[in-house]
Amino acid sequence: MLGLRGIPDVQGGVEKHVEELSHHFAEKGWDVEVIGRKPYLGNSISYTWKGIRVLPLWAPRSMKFEAIVHTALGVFVAAWRRPDILHIHAIGPALLTPLARLMGLKVVVTHHGYDYDRQKWNRFAKLILKLGEGAGMRFANRRIAVSNDIARTMEKRYGVAMQFVPNGVAVRRGSANTRVLEKFGLEPRRYIIMVARIVPEKRQHDLIAAFARLDDPSVKLVLVGSAEYTASYAQDVRKLAEETPGVILTGVQTGDDLAGLFDNAGLFVLPSSHEGMPIALLEAMGYGLPVLASDITANLEIGLPAEDYFPLGNIDELAAALRRKLAKPFSEANASLQNSHVEKEYGWPQISDRTLRVYQEIRKPPRWQD
Repeated sequence: MLGLRGIPDVQGGVEKHVEELSHHFAEKGWDVEVIGRKPYLGNSISYTWKGIRVLPLWAPRSMKFEAIVHTALGVFVAAWRRPDILHIHAIGPALLTPLARLMGLKVVVTHHGYDYDRQKWNRFAKLILKLGEGAGMRFANRRIAVSNDIARTMEKRYGVAMQFVPNGVAVRRGSANTRVLEKFGLEPRRYIIMVARIVPEKRQHDLIAAFARLDDPSVKLVLVGSAEYTASYAQDVRKLAEETPGVILTGVQTGDDLAGLFDNAGLFVLPSSHEGMPIALLEAMGYGLPVLASDITANLEIGLPAEDYFPLGNIDELAAALRRKLAKPFSEANASLQNSHVEKEYGWPQISDRTLRVYQEIRKPPRWQD
């Protein structure tokens, strides 16, 4: 697998996707190797995690060139290793799909979202991402989309067959970890949580502005995640947080600490303007949390009740929704029902099975060999 920063516990939706997927593949007896970017990994040499071989490979620390240079190097490594499948994740790295095919590799590309719609990219970067999308869709042996909207759009745009396999979620409830609450001065069910990278399309500033209008000192807002590079947006969010009483920036949290923050929250909010398939939203639902999400296509595809959505960028509507949700906490019955639904529809065991079926299609011998 290629096209990500690395595993385990590296911030990012694609990283979480690959971490879970590769873990389940290894449990099913597949030999899995993940090629990660050395600057994000704690080791500089190859290591094994839960039966998965992780290869830290050099990558430049440049927002513009990191992914493409690393993916090119990774393709050469794959050409040397000769795996049954090279699975490239995201449309930027997919630009190298033709090179991988020229080297005789069988390639699966997963489209995780319209990255060229992200606010952080300039016009040239967006052009490269669109070229990457086209290369991945046209030249891959098989193509996966994490949402129905992406799948149907790609079929129409490029005239290719797509497999819809959504992001999954590891359903965990009942975390006994309250140490992380003590660390940040939190009380169970008396805080709102958002888990996401601090980048413009996640719109943390909207949530802080709406939270400020609650004017309720008994409730806090917890923003989990860190910034990519030294972005001015992250500085703006930090300044807003410092000026707004009750806002806590925790930085990146993983493992039991992240589980404890999820499990003891009173409400999860995702106000973003861009998502492929929102893993953090699914995780929150898996913990049985009440949720609020912006009404963008990717979030609407989850199929939540109408009252769980608010108009993107509408601070007044978001503030009103926060008040409404906090005034009527989730019942245990509702939490259990939501938990069961997420486990059934988005559990990683069945998501990994669906992905493996795509792999098996490539590995089948031609009919004349049957």
